[in-house]
Amino acid sequence: MHMLRKQQPAITLFSIGMIGLGLLSVIYRDFAYGWQPVPDFHPGRDVLAVACGLFMIALGAGLVLRATSRIAVRVLLPFLLAWLLLKLPAVLAAPGIEGVWIGVGELGMLLAGGWVLFARAADLEGFFRHITGAKGVRLAQVLFGLAVIPVGLGHLFYLAITTSLVPSWLPFRSGLAFVTGVGQIVCGVAIMASFFPRVAALVETGMLALFAFLVWGPASWVAAPKLAGTPPGPRFPLTAFLITWIIGASALLIANNSGVKEADAPDLLREYQSSDFTPVRPL
Repeated sequence: MHMLRKQQPAITLFSIGMIGLGLLSVIYRDFAYGWQPVPDFHPGRDVLAVACGLFMIALGAGLVLRATSRIAVRVLLPFLLAWLLLKLPAVLAAPGIEGVWIGVGELGMLLAGGWVLFARAADLEGFFRHITGAKGVRLAQVLFGLAVIPVGLGHLFYLAITTSLVPSWLPFRSGLAFVTGVGQIVCGVAIMASFFPRVAALVETGMLALFAFLVWGPASWVAAPKLAGTPPGPRFPLTAFLITWIIGASALLIANNSGVKEADAPDLLREYQSSDFTPVRPL
């Protein structure tokens, strides 16, 4: 049961982030800004945004209900893959702009977290054996490490902007912006190379938690916009907070599943199937 219990906090955090983003889509009848770059079309875009939001809420809830968790993880992976592919037009249009790759990296980290859940609990055979179990976890680990690198590079390419996001009460703001960027790059390479991957993923989780609460925490929801060109009001910083939250949950899933052996995944599934958890427990 030890391995199963290790997943619960990360899955719960992942689910909360998914539900929160879904609620924002329903409330504002829109998608998550540049993190969900759905083309601007009318009529019907607002209806699609609400439907997507309700789907994300159901998906997040499904992850924490034992009866629906397996279906939820099977649906989650293709949904996150489709979400990542929304960035493809921007990449094709401007592949030389680092800012474009930051968004790709963030969604790649999110996809990697969903892939870990899929690899550990989808219980599919045939072709899916190549992307589940220990092999699937390792592939997700490589994807996560690769995706972290452009996000860290963004701190260095846009050092002035990153510095402006660091709370004014912190000393050495420019230095912190630089160090966190380098730190993310190092963590990404370490995770890809499987060099102390759990430690690297936990460090990345900690940095993302700091970014979420220090940069996009509750104080930013009632303050003036931190980034030039972003709309006033709480929606943008709250969206950024939830995106960072769920990516942090993905990093925690990567950490918790580092060093998975081939026999672990079926054991996890059998333990879950034979357990007597209450319905609110994840997986």
